[in-house]
Amino acid sequence: MREIPGYLDITPEDFRQVYARAYAHALERVRRGLPAERVMTREAAAVAVDTPLTEVARIMAQRRVSGVPVLQGGRVVGLISEKDFLDAMGAQGGRHFMEVVAQCLGQGPCLAAPLRAATAGELMSAPAVVAGPETSTSEIAEIMGQKGINRVPVVDSQGRLLGIVSRADLLRAGGPA
Repeated sequence: MREIPGYLDITPEDFRQVYARAYAHALERVRRGLPAERVMTREAAAVAVDTPLTEVARIMAQRRVSGVPVLQGGRVVGLISEKDFLDAMGAQGGRHFMEVVAQCLGQGPCLAAPLRAATAGELMSAPAVVAGPETSTSEIAEIMGQKGINRVPVVDSQGRLLGIVSRADLLRAGGPA
């Protein structure tokens, strides 16, 4: 209350009632969630299905993201993530990322070498799990939890990319992640 300039002439009971109503309103907003278009990252990185994986990795590193939508004809057809790279390099089955790095740095062959000739379309997870601009953040959080994913592309009615909602976007919006 100190941040409010001036003097507030309310009783402790008035304050409790205002607080209770504000708290109930905030809880309802979180439960209902905001529409995806209000929290999504609009300038989302994306790649085409024929983008070489060397370029995909460079884009992901440059943008500091762990996954990007894959487009074909302007429509989202899949997603490619660090997990897809690791799985292709033999890290599936509980193998730790640092085991893959250790093999690349040690005597064994670099597990990423065979990926040099591959494209995003060959490695992507498909079909893409997507949401519309009006999908609530609570629905998106539920989808992420059910599917075990960290991001959901937001698309228009033709499947064209509008943005992406990540777990970090949900946290910034104050919803569940």
